[in-house]
Amino acid sequence: MSTTSPNEMSFLDHLEVLRWHLIRAVGAIMIAATGAFIAKKFIFDTVLLGPKRADFLTYDLLCRLSNVIGLDDSFCFQDLPFAIQSRTMSGQFSAHIWTSITAGFIIAFPYVLYEVWKFIAPGLYPTERKSARGFIFIASFLFFIGVTFGYYIITPLSINFFGNYQVSDMVLNEFDLSSYVGLVRASVLASGIIFELPIIIYFLTKVGLVTPEDLKKYRKFALVIVLVLAAIITPPDVGTQIVVAIPILVLYEVSIFISKRVVKNERKREAKAKKS
Repeated sequence: MSTTSPNEMSFLDHLEVLRWHLIRAVGAIMIAATGAFIAKKFIFDTVLLGPKRADFLTYDLLCRLSNVIGLDDSFCFQDLPFAIQSRTMSGQFSAHIWTSITAGFIIAFPYVLYEVWKFIAPGLYPTERKSARGFIFIASFLFFIGVTFGYYIITPLSINFFGNYQVSDMVLNEFDLSSYVGLVRASVLASGIIFELPIIIYFLTKVGLVTPEDLKKYRKFALVIVLVLAAIITPPDVGTQIVVAIPILVLYEVSIFISKRVVKNERKREAKAKKS
């Protein structure tokens, strides 16, 4: 006689459940991407090409700040000295498609997390599900904060640097549309993922791969990694790299605190289990 519980699922059953979660998540992304595809003028003229305009919010704030602290008008300008062009037959259509998919992923991110949570939640203890009740909200909040940081900080600083950089006055900056879109997309998505660090540390601590002691021990190495990461996703400008590194370091310290709380709660749960 089989001793398998009727509530237990086989490996193939788990794969089938995962498949439907993925289908629903991809479906949500495609629906949001379709909306973004239709809203082409707003997505490109207002959002994507916004950091190219001199009146973009970040440039305006930097100009005002430089005037307040008595610096020159190096952050105040009328126009960015570069042009964006498409040099392939399908260049604009491809940019439209991939930009819509990226926007769809960002818009549907909370629902994608919801599907991920629905898949992993049955494998957690009731107390673990209760303690992680705000997972979707917190993870989505961190992701959107990261996306906002990437769009309003990393993207305009990178565009301003590369748009004004010249090796010679004889060489004009005329960037291909795919290159410009790729820079914006990488800056936004990389920032969104990096800001998920506390959530990642939470789950790594839950499965025992990371401890607070490890995070404290390797803090110096983490600092180096953060600076290298900041150098990768930002232009080679020390000031910009510091601006990007600061929030990442703050997130690392928050991750240490979260890891401590997870370990503390695990020890309490084990103590209660022993008493019972």
